[in-house]
Parts: sequence; C-alpha cells; structure tokens
Amino acid sequence: MAQVQRMSRLMIKTLRDDPADAETASHKLLVRAGYVRRTAAGIWTWLPLGKKVLENVSRVIREEMDAIGAQEVLLPALLPKEPYEATGRWEEYGDQLFRLQDRKGADYLLGPTHEEIFTLMVKDQCTSYKDLPVMLYQIQTKYRDEARPRSGVLRGREFQMKDSYSFDTTDEGLEESYRLHREAYQKIFQRLGLDYRIVSAVSGAMGGSASEEFLAPAAAGEDTFVDCPACDYAANTEAVTVKVEPSDASGVGALEELDTPDTPTIETLAEHLGVPASATLKNLLVKVDGEIVAVGVPGDREVDLGKLGEHLAPATVELVTAEDFTGRDDLVRGYVGPQGLAGKSFKYLADPRVAPGTAWITGANKDGKHARNVVAGRDFEVDQYLDVVVVEPGDPCPSCGAGLRIDRAIEIGHIFQLGRKYADAFQLDVLGQNGKPARVTMGSYGIGVSRAVAALAEQTFDESGLCWPREIAPADVHVVAAGKAKQTELALEVGDKLGAAGLRVLVDDRAGVSPGVKFTDAELLGIPKILVAGRRAAEGVVELKDRRTGEREELTVEEAVARLSA
Repeated sequence: MAQVQRMSRLMIKTLRDDPADAETASHKLLVRAGYVRRTAAGIWTWLPLGKKVLENVSRVIREEMDAIGAQEVLLPALLPKEPYEATGRWEEYGDQLFRLQDRKGADYLLGPTHEEIFTLMVKDQCTSYKDLPVMLYQIQTKYRDEARPRSGVLRGREFQMKDSYSFDTTDEGLEESYRLHREAYQKIFQRLGLDYRIVSAVSGAMGGSASEEFLAPAAAGEDTFVDCPACDYAANTEAVTVKVEPSDASGVGALEELDTPDTPTIETLAEHLGVPASATLKNLLVKVDGEIVAVGVPGDREVDLGKLGEHLAPATVELVTAEDFTGRDDLVRGYVGPQGLAGKSFKYLADPRVAPGTAWITGANKDGKHARNVVAGRDFEVDQYLDVVVVEPGDPCPSCGAGLRIDRAIEIGHIFQLGRKYADAFQLDVLGQNGKPARVTMGSYGIGVSRAVAALAEQTFDESGLCWPREIAPADVHVVAAGKAKQTELALEVGDKLGAAGLRVLVDDRAGVSPGVKFTDAELLGIPKILVAGRRAAEGVVELKDRRTGEREELTVEEAVARLSA
C-alpha cells in the first residue's frame, strides 16, 4: 500500500507572498509552497515535500545508472588536503574551496567533487585488467564557496549531486563508458520530464578531451548556449568555434602611422578615422597567473573573459589595472598594438578572425598614434589562436554556416572523457593482459540533483504555482476536502482507496482552513492530479482536475479510483 499523507499531520507552511530576495520562479515557488527554507546564504533546508521531490529525482538517477552496470558507493564529504595537492586542485579551486583544520592542525576540505578520492579508491581495490572496466557513482552533498549564491537552490554553497566515474584500460573502453553514460543521461532527463539540449563544452579545470553539457532551457538560466536552426549543431557559448581562412595580403600597402590624438577607445578611433569598428584591432591586456598577455579581437567584438578563462584553465585570468602600466614604457595605455611587441613584451593571443593576411588599424604603441595596414603574419605574429569573442546572434554556425541562435539555460549535467590526468597523478595502473602495467583512463559524469528540481520548477510552473511531472511529484494525487464533515469523510475514504491501489496520496483534511485556501494551496503545490470532495460529496461524486491542463470532470469515487489507478 502506498503512503497516504494527511496535511493535518504534515509539517507545511505555505506563503501567499514571494520572498523578498527571490528573483527566479523556482526560488519563489519552492519557498512559497513549503518545499525548502533558507538556512543561510546558499544553504537550504529541504522540508518534507521538498525531500520527497529530491528523493524522486535521485531514484530515477539510481535506476538508470544501475541499468548500465554502474555501482553506487558513498564517499566522505570531509576530505584530506593531500590528494587535491597532488592534482594541483587545492590551489586551482582558490576561494571556492571550504578549507578547515582539525584539532591537530591538519588541513581538510569539504569536497567540491571527488575525482581524486575515486581514483585512490580504485587504485586500492583494482589491481588487474580483469577488475576493469568499472563504473562507480554516488549521490552526495557537495560544497563550493560561491561568492554570490543566488536563485535559491539553483546556485548554492551546499548542493546535491550525482557524480560517477568510469575506469577503463583502453581509450576504446572509455569511449564505450562515455556512450553508456550519455544514453543513461538522456533516459534520466526524459523520465524527469525535462526539456534539455546536449551541447559541446570545454573541459576547463577538469581536464580531458571530449566534454558535453546537458542544458535545460530556462529564462532563469545562468548558462548561454547556441543552436543552429538549419542543422543539429549546439554548443555552450564558451565552446563555439569559428573557421576563418587566411587572407591574401599581397595588395595591402606598407604599415603607416596615423596621428590620432585623444582616441584611446575603439569608438573614438572609429569616429576619428571614419571607419567601422570592425576595421580596427582591439588589444585587451590581461594577466595570466600574473604575467601580462594581450588578446587581439576585431574592434566590433568583445572578449568573453569566461571563455578565455576556460581556455587557459587552470591559470588565473584577471584584467590589468592602471598600476600594471607603471614602469612599462613599452605599454602605452589606449594605444597598444601587437607589432614589434608580440612575443617580446607580451604573449599575443588572438581570435581566429585575426587570421593570417588580415589587415587592421591598431595602436602604434605611441601616445596619440595608431597604425594602418598592420597585417597579421607580416607585421606581427600570433602565439596562439583561441575562440574568445562573445558570441552574438547570427554568427555563422561552425557546422553549416547558418546564423546561430542564442538562448539561456540551466546546466543539469556534464560528462567528460578525462583520460589519464588523475590516473597519472596517482600512478593508477593495473596489470595488463601482457603482464605489464597498464595506465587506467577515466571518465567523469555529473548531474545536479538539486539543480534538476529547480530546473523542473522553472520549466513547468504557471501563474498558479508549481506543476510537477508525475515521476518526481511528491504525490500522484492531491485529494482536497472542501471543508464540511461529509466532505472530509469522503476525502479520507477516497484517499485510502487510492493508496490501496498503489498511488501516493496527499489528503488536505485540515480543519478550520477555508476551501479557497485549500484550492489555492493545491494549485501552488503542483501535484499532477487534484481530486475535490465538494458539493456532491453526499452523492459519492468527486471532481477530478488535471493540474497541467486545467481539465475537470465529475466522477464517482469508484470511477475516480479506476481512472487514476489506470
């Protein structure tokens, strides 16, 4: 018999008004409906109904992970410093790590992710190629000291995550483990009722080769992604690539200096010379691990610092300040150009649009002067090409050339082919078939469990409240007793019958609560089916409402039980 929960015995307090600090729909509604409560900035308590939803998401994940042969474990959240020092992530994570010491002064951290500990566990447990492949996962609390936790459970400092790891002896084995996870993720998100996109991504500090994100389109999303209306291309904006062919510079004249006083910005320069900003070369100076690096992009485009940071991870990237020009006669603020300085005064990175043979107007490295006919490959060299511009709607699709669309989304999953980064750090070898040590190769696969709850709320809510898909709703049916004794008696009776039929039931049997408040709460809580014992209760007739479509019909108790059981 499934559980029948009476609201008269349920710890729940719904709110009529939105929380003052809430900006997103999921934040507002999860609090108002009594699913979560704020404990501190970025730290949330899951109340009884919220815990049910969270556990339902976890159940679906477990079922699909088990179906591909993955085995569940549970690692500690409190972790020693040494494994993270070995991989360099004790420093790479910077301020995002929660660090602490025990009474003896030993350093620990609260786990943000567990690649190191899983690697050490497999090193201890698996010694032969016969022990592999193996896929392991856990659903556990993670900790990251977000500078600005916001949007409720979407961006917290403590959050629920499923992280899994595959261990194989060959690259082909890793590709198979990656495929299995990718397909399992598709089944998971389909079962949860999420609208999602699979997009190409960059690996960043995680390392490795292949990397894809699973994104849930939503206005509240903090990620941006592009997709192509003409083909199946989709990518995180940080992973968008551009293909630019070299240009023929044979007809470009010699480099020429121009007198351009009071033009330290692209806008003032373009206006002074009467040229479009796209004809100019913008050179943004940044510090990469403290060393000044120049980044060249067309003057009509902006540098995506997040994208740049992902490309250069795990290095720290920050903008230069006025103080960084002190004592640097070679760097003239507002008039920097790559000619004569690239490779000497600074390493020069450039967007692929600054292709060999392209000609530009750029700084002449003299106050109040710019240079024209500055040709890439002739007058300066690019040390490294990186896609670093902010992607704009209409940019060409790397696959077919059509104009790209940009949308916002919530990241709900990320899969990586890590390769041997962590295996190398801990010398994770097994005895191979040839009797020699074989280095293991790894994959890493994450799903934000608590983020999935928020993403579902964002995608399915309406003007009345939450609207859960049945798979993860805290109950299948919300039975509402309009208020009178006969109505409450019938509501409890039908609730018991539905429970006996295997359904999860929430019965609003609260005394002293008006029918209007009960109906409003039923809409707010978002359970898929609402069954009302109202004006025809004495006849044994109830009203069945579909929360999503709003469709209503009157049925006898027996008909309602049969309909809902089916």
